[in-house]
Amino acid sequence: MSEPESTDQPLPLIAHLTELRDRLLRALLAVLLVFIGLFPFANEIYTFVSEPLRKLLPEGATMIATEVASPFLTPFKLTLVTAVFLAIPYVLYQAWSFIAPGMYKHEKRLAVPLLVSSILLFYAGAAFAYFVVFPLIFAFFTSTGPADITIMTDINSYLDFVLKLFFAFGLAFEIPIAAVLLILTGVTTPQELANKRPYIIVGCFVVGMLLTPPDVISQSLLAVPMWLLFELGVYFGRFITRNRKKTDPSGNE
Repeated sequence: MSEPESTDQPLPLIAHLTELRDRLLRALLAVLLVFIGLFPFANEIYTFVSEPLRKLLPEGATMIATEVASPFLTPFKLTLVTAVFLAIPYVLYQAWSFIAPGMYKHEKRLAVPLLVSSILLFYAGAAFAYFVVFPLIFAFFTSTGPADITIMTDINSYLDFVLKLFFAFGLAFEIPIAAVLLILTGVTTPQELANKRPYIIVGCFVVGMLLTPPDVISQSLLAVPMWLLFELGVYFGRFITRNRKKTDPSGNE
């Protein structure tokens, strides 16, 4: 069995805990610095996030705040979430720097592209939700209500709603990474995943039903990309498996 790339002596437990504390503090400091930089623009950030709904409101309708502290706390919460969202690459870098010394060389070669891909896919999922999903579902919601009902959405309720969708689509776009990891670790094979395709499709729609509002449009907008991303994960899993067989003709992994 090959040894880890590093030849340094193992650090004592206290040294590991100290390093973990330092890296956690750096990650928290990064989030705090980003938050401080963004806070003066908290209202502008909320305006940007609420734009998909506001531009579809009937003439004369506005968003409202039903709680005394909502005009301050809602943009504050959104800015904090945005700071975490933007600082994620640095936070994950700190996590990677902590665990990398104990990894084997071939594990590092696989981990780095998977880590970068997972970050980019999460951002892609959030962008897909904002630019594609929000305009469609808000157009549906604002056009199907009774004629004598004025739409005046609470700003805090809206934020909770969109954060849930951001998180759902961000996680859904991680499916290719999950599929590749299952294949790399030997839990399954690309062919086994392909054989389970009917169950995966049904599962995608069940997850879409649980994570999105109770309408067919938003459920389908989550379920269909999840299925396509699953197919992408199977494709890359086959590609990686073929490359492994070329490197090791005996087929050993």
